[in-house]
This record gives sequence, C-alpha cells and structure tokens, in this order.
Amino acid sequence: MKKINIALIGAGYISDYHARGLLTMPQVALVAVVSKHLGNAEKFASKYGIKNAYSSITPVVEDPTIDAVIISTPNSFHAPYAIEFLKNGKDVFLEKPMAMNAGEGEQIAQVADEKDRLVMVGHMWRFDTDTQFIKDSIDAGKLGKVFKTKGYGIHENWGPTGWFTQKKLAGGGALADMGVHAIDTIRYLLGDPKPVQVYAKIATNFGDYDVDDSGIIVITWDNGTESIIESGWWHPHMDGPEASSGVFGTEGYASLFPTFLKLKKGEESSEEIVPTLPKRDEHCDQIIYTRQMQYFIDCIKTRKHPIPGLNEGQVVLRIVDAAYESAKKQTVINL
Repeated sequence: MKKINIALIGAGYISDYHARGLLTMPQVALVAVVSKHLGNAEKFASKYGIKNAYSSITPVVEDPTIDAVIISTPNSFHAPYAIEFLKNGKDVFLEKPMAMNAGEGEQIAQVADEKDRLVMVGHMWRFDTDTQFIKDSIDAGKLGKVFKTKGYGIHENWGPTGWFTQKKLAGGGALADMGVHAIDTIRYLLGDPKPVQVYAKIATNFGDYDVDDSGIIVITWDNGTESIIESGWWHPHMDGPEASSGVFGTEGYASLFPTFLKLKKGEESSEEIVPTLPKRDEHCDQIIYTRQMQYFIDCIKTRKHPIPGLNEGQVVLRIVDAAYESAKKQTVINL
C-alpha cells in the first residue's frame, strides 16, 4: 500500500503533538518539515527522522509526491499557506483558528471546493474521551432541555508571548487563542447548532500588547440555548481548565473537567454520577492529538470531508468576528 506523505508546516510546540500522533501510523510517512528558521526545521527533522527540512513552503508546494500538510504556524499564515497548498492538490490540516477572520475562511473554502481537496481544522476537544461522555449523555436526553451553558478558555497566572500577542500575526488575543476552544467544545456538546446572536465584552487588563486578554461572550444558538464563554490570559483564577464546560438542563447538569453528571431524582434531590474514565497524563493529552491525526489520515484515504472541517472552523470564526464587533460597538450582533 502506498504511504501517505505528510509535510509539517511549522516546528513549534504543537507540531510535536502532531508528529507523535502521525508516527503511530505505519501507512504515514513524515517527509518534510518547514520552519521560518532553518535551524529549527533541521532540529525538528532530526528529532523525528524526517528527511527534508526547509525554511520556505515552496519545495513542499512544488513536490507532487506530498499528499497533505499540517499547518501549525502563526494565524496570519493559515489562509495564504492553505490556499497555496490546496491549489497544488494537497489536503490541508489547519490548527485553530482556521484563519484570521471569516473572510479568509471563505477564501479557503472556495479554493478547497474548486480543487476538490479536504480541509480539517484543529478543534481537538471533539476527540477527547471526557468530552464524548458528556455529549453522549446530552444526546441521550439525560439533562432534559438544555437552556444554558458556561465554558472557559483561560490561562491562570500565565499567558503566551511572541506572535500570540501581536494582532498582525494572531488576529486577536485570548479569544482567538483560548476562547475558540471553549466555543467549539460547547457547540460540539450541543450538537453543532447555528449561532444567531453574539454579545461580548472584551478588554486588555494584563499586558502591553495590542490584543485582548479578557473576554466574556454570550452566544444565542438557533436551538434557544444561551452560552456564556470566558476567555483570558494571566487571570488570577479560572473556574476550570481549557474547554471546561457546564451544561444546564431542565433535568440535570453536566460538568466537563471535572467530569460528572448531576441528575434530578425526585423534586428535591439529585444523584451525582462520576464516570470511570481513562487517567490523563496531562490535560491536553497526547491521545487527543493522535486520534485527531488518525481521523485526518482516514479522511484522506476515504475522501470523506472531515468534521471539524471548513463549516465548523468557519462558524467559530464568525462568532469570534461578531464578538470583537460587539465589543467595539457595544451592542448585540445578529448573525
């Protein structure tokens, strides 16, 4: 069987997770890695036994033997790189957020459609065991009608540096970095409803940079559920780790991280259910990224469109765009 040749675009922190996941699959060959600084690409290539290290995407674009790319660069490069690779017949995996804004997302989608190529977006919490337990419980009707959720994407006493804090490279701050995890996770739990309204308060409280580090977003979905999303860096406290969510229903409550159910039992009592789930080595565990890569490779082989893909990535971008617009205009934005 012909191996699927993959190139990694970016050699930073998250690329290690992708590389480790891809290396679990014998049908995959990591054939190239690209970094702005050649030394970083060479170091990464040596670490994972990758033959080619480049400082430009051009050799990858021009190589017809490369089937797909994993793009893990600053956000400003997501759309231009993805479009270039798609035009040259390669499937694309994009780290979140899919692009700097929904306009760029539409450009990616148009080229992907024209060239009949696949695009997957790195909303990796959809591949987490705890997340799936909560989703299955909601889908089974255990909570009754879900009317409210709370979700968190916050770093406590910590925040990133470098390109993450530069608007021209990241597009936004904590909302674009952490809030997107909370948004997509809760949307997945709710069965991927469509957003109809967004209201947000966004601020910069902790750093001398031109992006946000504090945000409160309220999303109204087309199923009537209201979702509160909090994003932030450097906050003195967080109510839960990345993608932590609370789901409130007429018959019970579900918590993701820590993961448990609290179900009504009669009029004045409730029963708490704590599932037995696999032990986590770290919160953002390697297994999530490995499953994500396995799914992407399966999509390449079967030619099925990935979920999360263009649509899921675009919905998150539309919400983020609306949140920034809402905060600026101090009004509700209708989608």
